[in-house]
Amino acid sequence: MDLSYSAEELAFRNEVRSWLAANLPEDIRQKVVGYQGLSKDDIIRWHKILAAKGWSVPHWPVEWGGTGWNITQRYIYEEEFGLIGAPALPSFGPSMCASVLLKFGSPEQKARYLPRIREGDDFWVQGYSEPGSGSDLASLKTRCERQGDKYIVNGQKIWTTLGHYGDWIFCLVRTDNTGKRQEGISFILIDMKTPGITVRPLILMDGGHEVNEVFFDNVEVPVENLVHEEGKGWTVAKYLLGHERMGSGNVGGSKRELVTLKALAKRELKNGKPLIDDPRFRDKLSRVEIELDALEVTSMRFLDKMRRTGQPPGADVSMLKIRGTEVQQMITELMMQAAGPMAQPFKAVDNGAIDFFTSRLAPRYFNYRKASIYAGSNEIQRNIIAKASLGL
Repeated sequence: MDLSYSAEELAFRNEVRSWLAANLPEDIRQKVVGYQGLSKDDIIRWHKILAAKGWSVPHWPVEWGGTGWNITQRYIYEEEFGLIGAPALPSFGPSMCASVLLKFGSPEQKARYLPRIREGDDFWVQGYSEPGSGSDLASLKTRCERQGDKYIVNGQKIWTTLGHYGDWIFCLVRTDNTGKRQEGISFILIDMKTPGITVRPLILMDGGHEVNEVFFDNVEVPVENLVHEEGKGWTVAKYLLGHERMGSGNVGGSKRELVTLKALAKRELKNGKPLIDDPRFRDKLSRVEIELDALEVTSMRFLDKMRRTGQPPGADVSMLKIRGTEVQQMITELMMQAAGPMAQPFKAVDNGAIDFFTSRLAPRYFNYRKASIYAGSNEIQRNIIAKASLGL
């Protein structure tokens, strides 16, 4: 097992690092490191910059616009994004929907959707969770009935991230109520401009508008928008979730956050001394740093296995999702402790003395409570590991 980078891989890392330093718009980077939300225009602008370089979809096959990089190069690319504070492109189109189309899509579907996803012409969102159907996704109830050459969709999706930006949404819907629950689910693509679709915002505890409810009222969808076979959407969903979980570790981003946490702890005082001098706080800081190092080593083990075997991530990739999200939450908790009252959101006074960075820490802490839930809750991930990897 090889957990180190070769000379060629280190040279590639320097290339990516230099290009990001020269081409990442500073206003976008400042929003990322300052914990501000990105607008749709911000995301599309950055997507177009990456597309012009040929780096918007590095994991795709070369014939569809991919880079031809190996799995290690793609990992380095993502890590460098996190380290510098570059926003990753929303995964719904370039990673999730595209992975499904490349695996299960018809030639016509690939030709229609993939070039527009690559260039950032369409903004995709995900329609999975429903009221009462989150981790137990097979219990979803959104109905999809075929009538001639179209489907009629009725139901509701919830927690639809960036749904208010969406041009298209890929959805799991129920096309059959007989037999096992998983066998009656289908995967379809829906134009968000179709009559009968209503998007309603859900304002979170941090005050941000990130997620939404999406309602479908007799929405007509062409039959050719079905991906794979009718009733076989569960197979598609499992394939998609494996790709989502592989990217949940976010080692590069957590490394950058850890550096910021240490700097904050050095300036915040407790009894007249920097907080980092407090033994109990330093113990917590050491623990999260060790956990992050272990997460990076585990990620490298997965990389080594995939580059040797050529196989996609299996059920044990859930370990990255569990530990990665827990490390992210631990860092936000320590940031709150380090900033103290300054972590609360408030506006600057007339002299502008308020530190905007620290005043965004409380909203960020609340937002990251979701990290252990999305892509399948961590409790579900432990069940997956127990069943698939340990045979329990």
